Amino acid sequence: MKYQRPKGTADILPGMSEKWSYVEDTARLLFNDYQFHEIRTPMFENFEVFSRSAGDTSDVVTKEMYDFHDKGDRHIALRPEGTAGVVRAYVENKLYAPEQEKPYKVFYMGPMFRYERPQTGRSREFHQIGVESFGSDSPAVDVEIMAMAMDFFNHLGLTNLKLAVNSLGDKETRAAYHQALVDYLEPHFDDLSEDSQSRLHKNPLRVLDSKDKKDQEIVANAPSILDFMTPDAQKHLDTVKEMLEALKIPFEIDSTMVRGLDYYNHTIFEIETNSPALGHGWMTICGGGRYNGLVEELGGPETPGFGFGIGMERLLLLLDNLDVTAPISNPLNAYVVGIGEETNVETLKLVQAIRQAGFSADRDYLNRKPKAQFKTADRRQAEFTITVGAQELESQTVHFKSMRTGEETTLPMDAIYQDFASVYDKYSEE
Repeated sequence: MKYQRPKGTADILPGMSEKWSYVEDTARLLFNDYQFHEIRTPMFENFEVFSRSAGDTSDVVTKEMYDFHDKGDRHIALRPEGTAGVVRAYVENKLYAPEQEKPYKVFYMGPMFRYERPQTGRSREFHQIGVESFGSDSPAVDVEIMAMAMDFFNHLGLTNLKLAVNSLGDKETRAAYHQALVDYLEPHFDDLSEDSQSRLHKNPLRVLDSKDKKDQEIVANAPSILDFMTPDAQKHLDTVKEMLEALKIPFEIDSTMVRGLDYYNHTIFEIETNSPALGHGWMTICGGGRYNGLVEELGGPETPGFGFGIGMERLLLLLDNLDVTAPISNPLNAYVVGIGEETNVETLKLVQAIRQAGFSADRDYLNRKPKAQFKTADRRQAEFTITVGAQELESQTVHFKSMRTGEETTLPMDAIYQDFASVYDKYSEE
């Protein structure tokens, strides 16, 4: 039987995995500049961690969760996004303690899982890079994190990006808008999709996020949440706008944006691109916002938070389409050529000595003729070849050749074993 990978998953093979590493390494370096530190959480959690955080009416919980009962009859779910698990870890490990630095800033990267129809840039197993900041409700945190996301994309060489910002206000704003939205949508009830009908009274904001075309026509004339902002909520948004302008980061206010998870409030944002790699029109490559009630929802003290998530698959598609080349370096410093079976042990000892000196080295493992070995060294762009045959074994020497200059010499074998770094430096300079 011929086995295939599960639908909605992908094999990240050598050649592509280096690009993934480059993007991840760029994120690590940049996020560390902003004093965010890496956190790693389990790939599965108790189901309630996600159902309580994402909201019972969200698509993630109602349609897309990979959940199951394990052998102990515990209700388990593969993580569909990164924030909820990080918040659970923040609460469980008491990272809100007074002695912890505030805000507490972390980032994560890894696989997530959602059962949905696979499409371009969207798989059932997908990967995210995300950040979370806990402990400050300052608009400056919102702007710092949005600026960091834009900075990250700029470092990768992406262009033609659009930052869209909205506010979901505070509790009072949401309550007033909730009622206004219900009043507007109720006369259209029979024309709404089945999903939107079920969500109308539970969470009408979900209707605004519907992908159904008829729903989208109906909500096009719905009231705007920006018309229901309390003075405090309006002040928060105005400060965010002022700070973005001070940093000279272009943005636009999109009052129709609601994001796909129920835990957001105040500032939310998306970074979009209109690259043909992701389809027609503007497509989101990063999204996030403020979630000031999520820590309490998962059993912690009242703690404001802000974060974002970036989809790796979409990002890699975008980089490939724009011909953004990752500066991938995988040099082969030395290739050891063995002539005759009697050199088998010595060539293995030589490559290991070179590696232990901090250099990359390889040799033949297929018992090929010397000519084929030299062709391999050339194809793999080895800097030097080190050849050992019966004569070299007897004299305890090696034949050393620079593939760049063509210079050849005979060296004592001990020079490789005892101080390959000096040999490398000497012949690299010539």
